[in-house]
Amino acid sequence: MRPLALITGGSAGIGATFAHQLAARGYDLILVGRRLDRLESVARTLAAAHAIQVEAMAADLAADEGQRAVEQRIAASDRLELLVNNAGFGTMGRFVDTDLAAQDQMHRLHVLATMRLTHAALTGMMARGHGAIINVSSVAGFVATPGSVSYCATKHWMNCFTEGLYLELREARSPVKVQALCPGFTYSEFHDRLGFDRRRVPAGLWLPADDVVAQSLRGLERGTLFVVTGWKYQLAVWLTKVLPAPLVRSINTRRQRRANRI
Repeated sequence: MRPLALITGGSAGIGATFAHQLAARGYDLILVGRRLDRLESVARTLAAAHAIQVEAMAADLAADEGQRAVEQRIAASDRLELLVNNAGFGTMGRFVDTDLAAQDQMHRLHVLATMRLTHAALTGMMARGHGAIINVSSVAGFVATPGSVSYCATKHWMNCFTEGLYLELREARSPVKVQALCPGFTYSEFHDRLGFDRRRVPAGLWLPADDVVAQSLRGLERGTLFVVTGWKYQLAVWLTKVLPAPLVRSINTRRQRRANRI
């Protein structure tokens, strides 16, 4: 029997890349997102190319009813091997000036949906004695940046949440794995939807989504808790841990100001 993976935000970007790479490994897939037409297009392509089963499931994970529907779908499967909590988005601008509804939606999607779907998946995985969960976080989860307050905060929560689960699973001697995938700037639709000009960031800091997902899956095989993609970002995260906190804050503030002037 083929393993099954459920991927949120599976119609584009990192989510779609996970779908392609897992399909090539022989996984059946459940792709979750708001755009059913995009999901069905990806599903048809992968099912034909890899002779697997791919289910497209439309759900708004920022809404209670969407979260419940996916929770129920997870609970109904006795062969879910991998959950990828990938759905997410960002905003730009000072927190006080941004649309409060968008901030609320971001917290519901990054925090509540991740928490609820993870709980649903872990219940079955721990009972079966196998499985894995990848929470797609960000290097932004290691810092606080002006103009991305909620994004950094929710990704920081995701990192802490995943690390706590890792410790609980070790304590329970469970073979179930968890990972926080922390990419930096990645070529995907994420920044296009945000209206972000890629020229504001040096070309050497952008990574292909294929590389990001490949590093994540290699890290999962090794049981790596935090997968920070690319040596430049690994160095940056290390520096945030060893440099004095006031210096890190000053660097992030100056970097954001320079980016805003470009």
